[in-house]
Amino acid sequence: MSKVIIFPTDTVYGIGTPIFDLEGIDRIYSIKKRDKSKPLACLCCDLNQIKSIAYVNEKSIELINRYLPGALTIILKSKEEIKEKIGYDTIGVRIPDNKIALEILRENGPMLTTSVNDSGSNPINEYDEIVIKYSNLADEIYMSDNKSSNISSTVVMCIDDTIKVLREGEIKIDV
Repeated sequence: MSKVIIFPTDTVYGIGTPIFDLEGIDRIYSIKKRDKSKPLACLCCDLNQIKSIAYVNEKSIELINRYLPGALTIILKSKEEIKEKIGYDTIGVRIPDNKIALEILRENGPMLTTSVNDSGSNPINEYDEIVIKYSNLADEIYMSDNKSSNISSTVVMCIDDTIKVLREGEIKIDV
């Protein structure tokens, strides 16, 4: 049975599913009205989870140690199992700086996630609004007392020991 969860992160509320839950992945794309050519990012609770799904290199380890947990998504080369089961050659990984999110990730393993909103719209970051719009679509919705920053994560590509900033967000990276 698929599982779709909405939960707070340090940036915006996320909607996610365990990484190998193919039905859950389809549900997220449907809920968000998102183009399936746009990959989902993967939230992890620690470096070991990242290493289980992606190949890390020296530069990516430096970024992980310096900025994570935090608002940085690092695009890495996917492990073979990820390519085979999900079709991603690369995968964006992040460790959120939020206790609730980290506990969910420890319980469920790495989760493919995206912001809570219709694709192309601004993220919804108010719990009450999320419950009204998504309570019939998600299996679980978690609330947080802490305010998220409401600023998307910075996204960098770090495939071959070089760093390329793809989206500026909360964290500023000097390349």
